[in-house]
Amino acid sequence: MGNQRITASDLFLGGLALLLVSVSFYQTWQGLEQIFGHAAIVISLALSLLLLYLCWLLREAKLTGRPTGKLMAVYSFIALFCFMANFNALYTRFMRTDIYTAELRDINARFDKLEADVNAKFNYKYDKATAQNVETKKKQLMEQIQDKGNPGMGNRARMLIKDLEKLLGQKVDILRPVGNDYADLADRMGRQIDGIVSDLSPEEAKLKTDLSAATKKWSDKIQEILLLPKKDKDEQAQGVIDQSLAEYNKLGQKATNILGEEKFKFEPKESNTQDIGKIGYAFDHAVQNFGVYQLVVLLGCILLDFIIPIILLLVTKPGDNNNNGGSVFTHKRSGNVLIPNN
Repeated sequence: MGNQRITASDLFLGGLALLLVSVSFYQTWQGLEQIFGHAAIVISLALSLLLLYLCWLLREAKLTGRPTGKLMAVYSFIALFCFMANFNALYTRFMRTDIYTAELRDINARFDKLEADVNAKFNYKYDKATAQNVETKKKQLMEQIQDKGNPGMGNRARMLIKDLEKLLGQKVDILRPVGNDYADLADRMGRQIDGIVSDLSPEEAKLKTDLSAATKKWSDKIQEILLLPKKDKDEQAQGVIDQSLAEYNKLGQKATNILGEEKFKFEPKESNTQDIGKIGYAFDHAVQNFGVYQLVVLLGCILLDFIIPIILLLVTKPGDNNNNGGSVFTHKRSGNVLIPNN
């Protein structure tokens, strides 16, 4: 029998191939699970074994001088599926929290804008600049009244009331709380100021109050979610997004019905964060927000599935099979056998 020898090159490339394909197998499994469910692990294993087998065939073809184009085309076709699944798994894992955070902050900003846009359409007894200043002071007053450290009509609240009286040019009544219900007191003070500033119908006054309350409620809730640890944030964010957007769209449509489409036109907002984990969403989000991180994930996934065949094609030379770095798995040592004469 011919002697066979395993070289350091064989061991290194074989170990590297197993390591990278193992990582690719796991990431492919995670990336395809949303589509194929429990069958994803079987599909991923089959794809990974095919990639290993094609790597071996590529090396054999290169050693024997046969063309490798068709094998490389088949390898690329199979690796493309792994690449898409890998990108989905890696991108989703590392970007999920950032996507949720950006969506929550966008919703917070949308509530502020909706409230400002609707308030701008109301009829006021004062000029626009004064009305905006009064609105700002009113919100500060309502927050101060509900401050847990100094609730009610403390010194700070009374100073804000004096500022409001200067802006309005008339006296603001200092109301009393019912028991310890400072939220109710803040609401009544706010409605009193709104009644002085604006000339609103009952429906418009109710809309203004509802918008103010919703904006504050979701601002506080979103800030609470953003301060949570990463795992808790990922678990709770989607529920908050769905609930807040439902109320946002409801109030926006209500504003359109009350003010009329000629005066206020509202476009409902939809979120697609429920699609996080889907291959299409990962690529779509990456394209729309392409930057350094997206580039790193893209290059990492390409290297993960294509670096081994590239190395094999570069380092393997045709005919290099006589213990000079050639594979030992199919080639035998060749040469003349010398038989001594007796």
